[in-house]
Amino acid sequence: MSNVRTDQFRTFAEFYPYYLGEHSNRTCRRLHFAGSLGALALVAVFAVTGNPWWLLGVPVCGYAFAWVGHFFFEKNRPATFRHPWYSLIGDWAMFRDICLGRIKL
Repeated sequence: MSNVRTDQFRTFAEFYPYYLGEHSNRTCRRLHFAGSLGALALVAVFAVTGNPWWLLGVPVCGYAFAWVGHFFFEKNRPATFRHPWYSLIGDWAMFRDICLGRIKL
Protein backbone atom coordinates (compact mmCIF):
# COMPACT_ATOMS: atom_id res chain seq x y z
CA MET A 1 0.00 0.00 0.00
CA SER A 2 1.14 3.51 -0.72
CA ASN A 3 1.47 6.24 1.90
CA VAL A 4 -0.68 8.68 -0.10
CA ARG A 5 -3.60 10.17 1.81
CA THR A 6 -6.46 9.24 -0.48
CA ASP A 7 -8.80 11.87 0.95
CA GLN A 8 -6.63 14.66 -0.48
CA PHE A 9 -7.64 14.40 -4.16
CA ARG A 10 -9.43 17.51 -5.34
CA THR A 11 -9.32 16.67 -9.04
CA PHE A 12 -8.95 13.67 -11.29
CA ALA A 13 -5.56 15.02 -12.41
CA GLU A 14 -4.38 14.69 -8.79
CA PHE A 15 -5.92 11.23 -8.46
CA TYR A 16 -4.63 9.63 -11.68
CA PRO A 17 -0.95 9.26 -10.65
CA TYR A 18 -2.12 7.55 -7.45
CA TYR A 19 -4.44 5.33 -9.51
CA LEU A 20 -1.58 4.31 -11.81
CA GLY A 21 0.57 3.51 -8.78
CA GLU A 22 -2.13 1.14 -7.58
CA HIS A 23 -1.84 -0.67 -10.94
CA SER A 24 1.90 -1.31 -11.09
CA ASN A 25 1.46 -5.08 -11.53
CA ARG A 26 1.36 -5.99 -15.22
CA THR A 27 -1.14 -8.84 -14.75
CA CYS A 28 -3.48 -6.51 -12.90
CA ARG A 29 -3.31 -3.99 -15.77
CA ARG A 30 -3.95 -6.77 -18.28
CA LEU A 31 -6.99 -7.94 -16.33
CA HIS A 32 -8.30 -4.36 -16.18
CA PHE A 33 -7.82 -4.04 -19.92
CA ALA A 34 -9.60 -7.37 -20.57
CA GLY A 35 -12.50 -6.35 -18.34
CA SER A 36 -12.86 -2.98 -20.07
CA LEU A 37 -12.66 -4.61 -23.49
CA GLY A 38 -15.29 -7.14 -22.44
CA ALA A 39 -17.53 -4.33 -21.17
CA LEU A 40 -17.22 -2.56 -24.52
CA ALA A 41 -18.07 -5.82 -26.32
CA LEU A 42 -21.21 -6.20 -24.21
CA VAL A 43 -22.26 -2.64 -25.04
CA ALA A 44 -21.73 -3.47 -28.72
CA VAL A 45 -23.87 -6.61 -28.42
CA PHE A 46 -26.59 -4.49 -26.82
CA ALA A 47 -26.32 -1.96 -29.66
CA VAL A 48 -26.73 -4.71 -32.25
CA THR A 49 -29.46 -6.74 -30.52
CA GLY A 50 -31.29 -4.00 -28.65
CA ASN A 51 -31.59 -6.42 -25.73
CA PRO A 52 -30.93 -4.44 -22.52
CA TRP A 53 -30.07 -7.61 -20.57
CA TRP A 54 -26.59 -7.41 -22.10
CA LEU A 55 -26.02 -4.16 -20.21
CA LEU A 56 -26.25 -6.00 -16.89
CA GLY A 57 -23.01 -7.74 -17.77
CA VAL A 58 -21.10 -4.51 -18.34
CA PRO A 59 -20.24 -3.69 -14.70
CA VAL A 60 -19.94 -7.38 -13.81
CA CYS A 61 -17.39 -7.96 -16.54
CA GLY A 62 -15.43 -4.80 -15.86
CA TYR A 63 -15.25 -5.15 -12.10
CA ALA A 64 -14.80 -8.93 -11.94
CA PHE A 65 -11.60 -8.81 -13.99
CA ALA A 66 -10.31 -5.72 -12.17
CA TRP A 67 -10.97 -7.06 -8.68
CA VAL A 68 -9.29 -10.38 -9.46
CA GLY A 69 -6.28 -8.34 -10.55
CA HIS A 70 -6.22 -6.39 -7.31
CA PHE A 71 -6.93 -9.16 -4.85
CA PHE A 72 -4.69 -11.85 -6.36
CA PHE A 73 -1.92 -10.01 -8.23
CA GLU A 74 -1.64 -6.40 -7.07
CA LYS A 75 -2.57 -7.41 -3.51
CA ASN A 76 -4.25 -4.12 -2.72
CA ARG A 77 -7.77 -2.83 -2.26
CA PRO A 78 -9.37 -1.44 -5.43
CA ALA A 79 -9.70 2.34 -5.49
CA THR A 80 -13.37 1.79 -6.38
CA PHE A 81 -14.15 1.41 -2.68
CA ARG A 82 -12.70 4.80 -1.73
CA HIS A 83 -13.13 6.83 -4.92
CA PRO A 84 -15.81 5.22 -7.12
CA TRP A 85 -16.13 7.99 -9.73
CA TYR A 86 -12.45 8.82 -10.05
CA SER A 87 -11.72 5.11 -10.22
CA LEU A 88 -14.21 4.59 -13.04
CA ILE A 89 -12.70 7.50 -14.96
CA GLY A 90 -9.25 6.10 -14.17
CA ASP A 91 -10.19 2.71 -15.64
CA TRP A 92 -11.04 4.32 -18.96
CA ALA A 93 -8.09 6.72 -18.86
CA MET A 94 -5.75 3.77 -18.31
CA PHE A 95 -7.51 1.82 -21.09
CA ARG A 96 -6.95 4.81 -23.40
CA ASP A 97 -3.33 5.15 -22.35
CA ILE A 98 -2.71 1.44 -22.96
CA CYS A 99 -4.28 1.70 -26.41
CA LEU A 100 -2.10 4.73 -27.18
CA GLY A 101 1.05 2.93 -25.99
CA ARG A 102 1.61 5.30 -23.06
CA ILE A 103 1.30 2.43 -20.57
CA LYS A 104 2.85 -0.98 -21.16
CA LEU A 105 0.43 -3.89 -21.26
